[in-house]
Amino acid sequence: MRLVIIGGGILGTAHALAAIGRGHEVIQLEREVEARGATVRNFGLVWVSGRSANELDITLRSRQLWEEIGGKVPGVGFRPAGSMTLVRSENELAVAEAAIKNPSAAERGFELLEPEAVRQVNPALRGKFLAGLHCSKDGAVESRQALPALRRYMEATGRYTFFGGTEARTITGTTVIDDRGRSHQGDLVLSCPGAAHTGLTRELVGDIPVRRVRLQMMQTAPLGEPLTTAFADGDSFRYYPAFQGPELDRLNNEEAQPFTAARHKMQLLCVQRLHGGLTIGDTHEYDEPFNFDVDEAPYEHLVTVAEELLGRKLPQVVRRWAGVYSQSIDPGAIVTRAQAADNVWVITGPGGRGMTLGPAIGEETADLLNL
Repeated sequence: MRLVIIGGGILGTAHALAAIGRGHEVIQLEREVEARGATVRNFGLVWVSGRSANELDITLRSRQLWEEIGGKVPGVGFRPAGSMTLVRSENELAVAEAAIKNPSAAERGFELLEPEAVRQVNPALRGKFLAGLHCSKDGAVESRQALPALRRYMEATGRYTFFGGTEARTITGTTVIDDRGRSHQGDLVLSCPGAAHTGLTRELVGDIPVRRVRLQMMQTAPLGEPLTTAFADGDSFRYYPAFQGPELDRLNNEEAQPFTAARHKMQLLCVQRLHGGLTIGDTHEYDEPFNFDVDEAPYEHLVTVAEELLGRKLPQVVRRWAGVYSQSIDPGAIVTRAQAADNVWVITGPGGRGMTLGPAIGEETADLLNL
């Protein structure tokens, strides 16, 4: 078959990769010269630790696929580094203790470590904390270089063509007309528009059960030492469904976040890039219209918490940015798949799980559509 895939982000590229892997031909259109949306504005984390029980199987499958992809396409920068969630209060510790008693703890690679054991795993964590919830199954990829690497890999098959700086305008049957008037004929059209819920997406499927979420993040100069795992603070428990339960309820009821963290719905996540710098975030904003500028207070909070956990000053912050991603609001859905017509589908809404789940979502779509 020939597929026309609209959207050059992680979801569109994961679907292209799944189709190429099954022997099909793919034409992929991206309105920017390179993807500039949430795919490249994230941590690059493959985050098994926080996913809910009903998402665990697909998350572990995606983790496996990323490892396989990393073996074939080293340019994506996959590494099975794991993560460490550092707890600083008794209530946070109770959440971590409940997590290691959960029936899925072994599958997630959970282990609760004393501070000295944390430092044996990750010597860069020299700050103050009570314990660390180690998740050996978490991993990371290089979000800013993964997509070009995957495209080069697919182009080498001779069955993949990428059109950057090309916007899909209309779809007639399974023919996509772009903004230069060119026709791209396929047997199947998959539109993966990311957070672009209006325009062609609305024309195809109307209003679908998704919302947009805005975040703020930053990156530092090289740390000067290896960060052997990603790390998070205990506030991250509040934003991941794996930790739901009476212990988390007690944390939320008895222990308020600092004012800035609560106002911006914050958690600390930190991962080291291959060049040595740290990607640090993030915030959550749900009510549109979103601000067009970034707020300095969240960055100050992130610096403070990161330095407390590292036990040292951060390197200079060299980049700050905001991003917007698409999140399904259907409580039972990992992603929204809406059929627009025979052999035309719109797929979006993985939330902050796009990088984690992209390969498995692409594989699942290929199975559902009998590719």
